[in-house]
Amino acid sequence: MTNEQKALFIIFGGTGDLAQRKLYPSLFNLYKQGFLKDHFAVIGTARRPWNNERYQEIVRNSISGMEVTAKQANEFSSHFYYQSHNVNDTQHYETLRKLADELDQKYTLEGNRVFYLAMSPQFFSIICQHVKTQGLVTDNGYNRVVIEKPFGHDLQSACELNEEINQYFPEKDVYRIDHYLGKEMIQSIPALRFSNNLFNALWNYRYIDNIQITLSEALGVEERAGYYEDAGALRDMVQNHILQTVALLTMNAPMTYTDEDIRKEKISALKALRVYDAAGVKHNFVRGQYGPGNGQVAYRDENQVDPESTTETFVAGRIFVDNMNMANVPIYLRTGKRLTKKETRIDVVFKNAPYNIFGDGQLNRNILSFKVEPNPGMELRLNGKKVDYEEYSIETMKLHHEHGAKTQSKMPVGYEKLLYDVLKGDSSSFSHWDEVYYSWRFVDSVRNAWDNETLAADAFPNYECGSMGPQASKDLLAEDGNNWYLSPDED
Repeated sequence: MTNEQKALFIIFGGTGDLAQRKLYPSLFNLYKQGFLKDHFAVIGTARRPWNNERYQEIVRNSISGMEVTAKQANEFSSHFYYQSHNVNDTQHYETLRKLADELDQKYTLEGNRVFYLAMSPQFFSIICQHVKTQGLVTDNGYNRVVIEKPFGHDLQSACELNEEINQYFPEKDVYRIDHYLGKEMIQSIPALRFSNNLFNALWNYRYIDNIQITLSEALGVEERAGYYEDAGALRDMVQNHILQTVALLTMNAPMTYTDEDIRKEKISALKALRVYDAAGVKHNFVRGQYGPGNGQVAYRDENQVDPESTTETFVAGRIFVDNMNMANVPIYLRTGKRLTKKETRIDVVFKNAPYNIFGDGQLNRNILSFKVEPNPGMELRLNGKKVDYEEYSIETMKLHHEHGAKTQSKMPVGYEKLLYDVLKGDSSSFSHWDEVYYSWRFVDSVRNAWDNETLAADAFPNYECGSMGPQASKDLLAEDGNNWYLSPDED
């Protein structure tokens, strides 16, 4: 039986792109499945002078491409209310509180409230302050605040922001959302690692040679150029998505599968990240920026981009988590814009057998691949006997599982699963402050080294649109006698 949740969502930035593309469709999926039904309401706030009717029309438009009947759309959107709101105006919070209290009574919400900050980070602190001081926080239910990335611009700003928020909301009620943690195959990492003794026993430096993480994007910066100029690929992708994935791949087994125990082990893994000095960054990290190619313009020719910009659109790195199990195992990461194709994959590369009884020639390595997108699944590459009359030889065999269309149709999208976790109070797929702290500590070491390095005039651009990044990314692995196993530009 579906467990219906009771809650009032107050979405700051309710007219924005994120709300319309991600939040409303995700809430509708929860509604269709019965997790939200009669006892929920949504207040959207923003500066636009809309009314309830206009807002509900926008909500219906946002779900129009989904499997939805007119009756479902109307019933769902009837739970949505709009208030024009200036986040700096105390009086507006008074009006918001009155509406929230009315809806709490109307829908029997029992004081449960989710404050979703789908706005610029500069407003996070002031919203939390007013929500608390103007009485929107209830005494009889839960009060949870959901915060979008980026959480800070560096370690110092993240610390300052966290201190400001914690004045009004305790850590247990702060949900720092990272939609990558809601992806099915990212959530499958602990399941595969800790429920199969085959992998649980081998998941250490004795058997794993290296781990490769690729988050490649075919698109450029598009309409995000203004934000991207200030952030770059390092802050935009490595600090959150990639390092959160690293934590899941390298953490020790939790005592139980609870948010508290998982958080403890993730924090421990991120704390063990080897922090580089400037020389270490130069040796272990590569940055790039796309130039023209395949009919696409260079990054420097995009709208809102400085013609002499040194913002990186590509990052590759070799990092280490110095804990007992993963010490000295290189973890190669790369992410970038305008690469060959959009694909997210993790390759866990195991060491070869210590002795090859099958004669000269290197055995192919066993590789466990998590295929995150576009087609979620797993693959294990093994060595097996080749069918041959003349000689006994070895070839690669693949054990492959891909979630079928029916299963994929049932998969919750990232935001849908995470919103449901917020309602349940499950924070295991959200970033705890300590995780954010150690991630920023590591990223700052790379960023500071780059900021203090003088780039040659011709350093950028250094890769063509449609490639898999600069040659230096491949050279980074070649130094260790390795190569990227995901190479769509060479297939």
